[in-house]
Amino acid sequence: MLEIIFLIPFVTAIAAFFLPRTAGRRLMVITGIIHLFFTAMIWINRPAAMFPGYFGIWSEGLLSLTVISLLFCLISIYTMEYLKHSHIQHENVFIGSLLLFLSTMTMVTLSDHIMVMWIAIEATTLTSAPLIFTHRTPRSLEATWKYVLICSVGIAMALLGSVLITLAMDVGHVNVPVSFSELTGAATQLDPVWLKAAFVFIFVGYGTKMGLAPMHTWLPDAHSEAPSPASAMLSGVLLNCAYLGIFKTNKIMVAAGLGNFSGTILMVFGLMSIMAAATFIIKQTEYKRMLAYSSIENMGIIAFGTGIGGIGAYGAILCLIHHSLIKSSLFLTSGNIHSGYNSWFIDQIGRLPRRMPKTFVAFLAGFAGIAGFPPFGMFIGEMLIIFGGFRAGHYAMIAIFILSLCFIFAGLSNQIIKMSFGDVPEEIKGVFHEKASLVWPQYALLLTSLALCVWMPDILYQTIMDAAMAMSGGF
Repeated sequence: MLEIIFLIPFVTAIAAFFLPRTAGRRLMVITGIIHLFFTAMIWINRPAAMFPGYFGIWSEGLLSLTVISLLFCLISIYTMEYLKHSHIQHENVFIGSLLLFLSTMTMVTLSDHIMVMWIAIEATTLTSAPLIFTHRTPRSLEATWKYVLICSVGIAMALLGSVLITLAMDVGHVNVPVSFSELTGAATQLDPVWLKAAFVFIFVGYGTKMGLAPMHTWLPDAHSEAPSPASAMLSGVLLNCAYLGIFKTNKIMVAAGLGNFSGTILMVFGLMSIMAAATFIIKQTEYKRMLAYSSIENMGIIAFGTGIGGIGAYGAILCLIHHSLIKSSLFLTSGNIHSGYNSWFIDQIGRLPRRMPKTFVAFLAGFAGIAGFPPFGMFIGEMLIIFGGFRAGHYAMIAIFILSLCFIFAGLSNQIIKMSFGDVPEEIKGVFHEKASLVWPQYALLLTSLALCVWMPDILYQTIMDAAMAMSGGF
């Protein structure tokens, strides 16, 4: 049965809360490997769901599930070594919450019923909050409180939007299950006024969790205060899960002939997010917060491409995949940098190639990838979005898009150069011994991103095409 893939990490999470420290670490890695194995099996043989009205496999969900599974497997290997020197007091709570987080995110990717999707996304908030509060400092408490409060308000708005969809069904006399697949098939019969209102509330609700401006204020604090493995999961995976709620609702809008309405909203908020990120990245003093603002930028790029549709939608999905791979690598690398320098401040980091050469290579390659350098997939995705925007006639928006990306590139470059070649205090000079297990997961993520740019399996290409076609109604 399909549901076993999120039940396994749920069961192991409960066990992890009561196991000794070292046993919990091994259980986390084993769970990651098993989860990746079951995900691979789904590509080979699509299992039936025990509750077909509530769960199922669709292109967009399968892509997100694969990214989640691969990232968690590699991050768990990194975390096993990371926990040995991180001095986390309640390690069993951290590991158990991380596994529950995996379970709830997996449930999001397989959800078809609107309310099951809402419950699963709300559950990701509850299971990830303890990860942010891991260090139990005043700053982490503030970040956790802000995260729970703002995201819960957003989720409440998404719940209202879900209720409005049922009103669109009643007014249009539509009698089908309240699932995304059934509603997409009956979209033309839904009342357009209530459907538009539902999309607005769902977009604002899930957009808050996705980190779109101006609902993004929780994200920099939460990502910067969480331990690096948790930050990698939050940025690389959680934001994608929130996007799935918007993605599936936008499919209904496109099927109902309201794609212009939803597309315009997506493009406007996408540009706002990119411009907000450009504003804050230039003056950023902490490298982990800088990466968090970069995630806001990338979510804006994805929303903008989704709104354009066509090849822009295809580019958005490419950016979604490659952002997860590259940004997770960068957050893991930031954990290594903090171990070597004991500081999150950019002006206290320097001579990175001499002190941490392996970490520097991963950090520089990650910067090149996330900034959109060829041949990384972000470059291909952004170019497709630009081509799609020009083809659709959105010349002014594309001009703002390109200009904002230039500002972000300049800001990131300035900070990376400082960290790589700037001077550092005498007491932290010298070579830092980098363990292989703290470096090779980042290399694996970056090489996966590069490999997908050179060669993409036909089944993966077709799955991306199916998701883009469903989202934009064709090319």
